[in-house]
Amino acid sequence: MKQRDTNPHESFYFGEDILTTGVALQMAAGKIIGLIGQKAADRVIKSRQIVEAIVANHEIVYGINTGFGPLCTTIITESDTKKLQLNLLKSHSVGVGDPIEPELAKLMMILKVHALAKGYSGIALETLERIIWHINENIIPVVPSQGSVGASGDLAPLAHLFLPLTGYGKVHYKGKIVEMAALLQHFGMSPIELGAKEGLALINGTQFIAAHAVKVVDRLQNCLDNADLIAAMNLEAMLGSVKTFSPELHALRPYQGTTYVAERMRMLIGDSEIVKSHRNCSRLQDPYSLRCIPQVHGASRNAWLHLKELLHIELNSVTDNPIILEDGRSISGGSFHGQPLAMALDYVTVAAAELGNIADRRIYLSLNDSIEGLQKLLMRETGLNSGFMIPQYTTAALVSENKSLCFPASADSIPTSLGQEDHVSMGSISGRKALMVIDNLEKILGIELFCAAQGFDFRKPLRSGGIIDACHAEVRKTIPFAEADHIMSAEMNKAIELVKKRVLITIANKAAKRLKINVKNESHELFGIY
Repeated sequence: MKQRDTNPHESFYFGEDILTTGVALQMAAGKIIGLIGQKAADRVIKSRQIVEAIVANHEIVYGINTGFGPLCTTIITESDTKKLQLNLLKSHSVGVGDPIEPELAKLMMILKVHALAKGYSGIALETLERIIWHINENIIPVVPSQGSVGASGDLAPLAHLFLPLTGYGKVHYKGKIVEMAALLQHFGMSPIELGAKEGLALINGTQFIAAHAVKVVDRLQNCLDNADLIAAMNLEAMLGSVKTFSPELHALRPYQGTTYVAERMRMLIGDSEIVKSHRNCSRLQDPYSLRCIPQVHGASRNAWLHLKELLHIELNSVTDNPIILEDGRSISGGSFHGQPLAMALDYVTVAAAELGNIADRRIYLSLNDSIEGLQKLLMRETGLNSGFMIPQYTTAALVSENKSLCFPASADSIPTSLGQEDHVSMGSISGRKALMVIDNLEKILGIELFCAAQGFDFRKPLRSGGIIDACHAEVRKTIPFAEADHIMSAEMNKAIELVKKRVLITIANKAAKRLKINVKNESHELFGIY
């Protein structure tokens, strides 16, 4: 087998290498070229030969020559096995709701190919190659967002995802939604004719849940990094104490996330003139939203890390059913059950909501004129001006909405398939809700940044330790200091975009390198590495 190219846009050998979250996202964003390594191809071919032998020998194996779910005792004749697989995709394409983003659908395809290429699913090599053609040509199926209960795999979404292989369904192509049948005609290609077990292998699995989890891990890490950075700016604005970040304190309760956040806060604030200016002040303790940043942000980091570790296993697993072993045996099990990710996604949903909750509390605290040097409602003249009062109303609304989304989907189960599938994970809902909460969290953090930058200006001409100064200067390139009431929504949206697009993370990393801060990782970056 050839050595894999280090650029995931150029080469990736499915079934051979560990597929990390970052690689998955890069592959979804770019074009992959080659494809199945020789070892993986050999395993796929052997697995397919075993399935064909089962059919030829009239062995009774679930999903190969039987019906599905409660129809598992219905025997299918050899002549009908191909029709069975096509019927499976047709009958299970019952999703509803708005389509998921094409990037998510593309991620699903990538993750499914990677799982099938391990050689335990009985898929034909030609079918895998057709799926990779879809990925390379950015011909991405239209997949409804609702309809999966997260056990027996993400059946409905995966059925929609792979229905176009057979010439049915719709796809995204060059910015439009088109019928796959017409597109095949355009390319002069024929639909794939699925063989025994192939339809089942395609729709069994957790790729809808896992693709959402990939996005959750990526976007929540960005939120965690921004939350620390923005909290540091707000703490400086409010003359918060840095003693709460002392390594001696956190060594006595050394949760990984807590110690990580405390260390990052020390690096962010650095040798701050603002901190020195109030070293001997009479305030003994800060409110919890400042004092407990390591504990709260750190707990959310722990939840994120837990999901990341589980996702790493999931991305490299076989999650369809039944599996075909190299010795010719088939085993029908429950590896398609989404519970491992469903519970972790619910945990992370709470973690994301709590980041927003404490950010809102810091915004509220910063509006109080009891803090020395800060103006009431963060504006010099109030009464005629409402100042920054109302942006906090917006964050309060977003925080409340997030709380309503925190009920764990994985705590529910509704039996399906006439009782054959009597416990399901609802993990697809967990994944969708997690992204909804992160959408709101990005807005909350953007609004905190908007307010923190205003408060930070009241500390001039004193400077922070360099990193926060650089980030504040970046904010001020597009968002001016507010002297009087005006329509703030456009500026708030600019701050939200700074969070979403990771602009300040880039600025902070560059500043950390310039200041030669010892960040203890190979990339020498303050953020983006864990």
